[in-house]
Amino acid sequence: MRIHTGEKLFSCDQCGKSFTYKQSLERHMMIHTGEKPFSCDQCGKSFTNKKNLKSHMMIHTSEKAFSCDQCGKSFTYKQSLERHMRIHTGEKPFSCDQCGKSLTYKKNLERHMMIHTGEKPFSCDQCGKKFLCASDLKKHLTVHTKEKPHSCSVCGKSFSLLQYLHKHEKTHTGVREYMCFECEKTFTTAGGLKRHQRIHTGEKPYKCSHCDKRFSRHHI
Repeated sequence: MRIHTGEKLFSCDQCGKSFTYKQSLERHMMIHTGEKPFSCDQCGKSFTNKKNLKSHMMIHTSEKAFSCDQCGKSFTYKQSLERHMRIHTGEKPFSCDQCGKSLTYKKNLERHMMIHTGEKPFSCDQCGKKFLCASDLKKHLTVHTKEKPHSCSVCGKSFSLLQYLHKHEKTHTGVREYMCFECEKTFTTAGGLKRHQRIHTGEKPYKCSHCDKRFSRHHI
């Protein structure tokens, strides 16, 4: 009956949060005590509950039970599939309260907000140049190292980053996993789809610094 009445008799003496059942309070207390009684027998990582351990075990079994019906890509967790589907649906649930721009993922919004704050937390130890995110710094570092450790098994072309190799490999496989839901045209990259969609939306994000003319693509 407590579920219907909303009665919560069990309170945490650390943070004041209340619970309907004693077992729920006991589980919650592990956050404060740091207790993690459920351990992975493969790598030793510990968890506060059995459900989280069960989810973690999929990493070791390579089980990917959740597949995308648009491109066939598989995922270990349902939440990962749901996030991936936004690529195909175009859903952008996270909006910037400064400029109104909408983003697909929360981490993208957090990174975007740095444009407004001017924050650039990642610095190059070679030249001091600063970047919004770690991935941009990583890309930049290849300018100094000239290292290209990732090679295409088909043509032998080398790349500084694995993501560049994956993008290149699609030229050989012909995989076009990004589809426009307006006209069903397909693209090999998310960026290609995004640029194409401006034909339908009329969006022109690039403005000339000398006049008010706007463009859908960046013109030098």
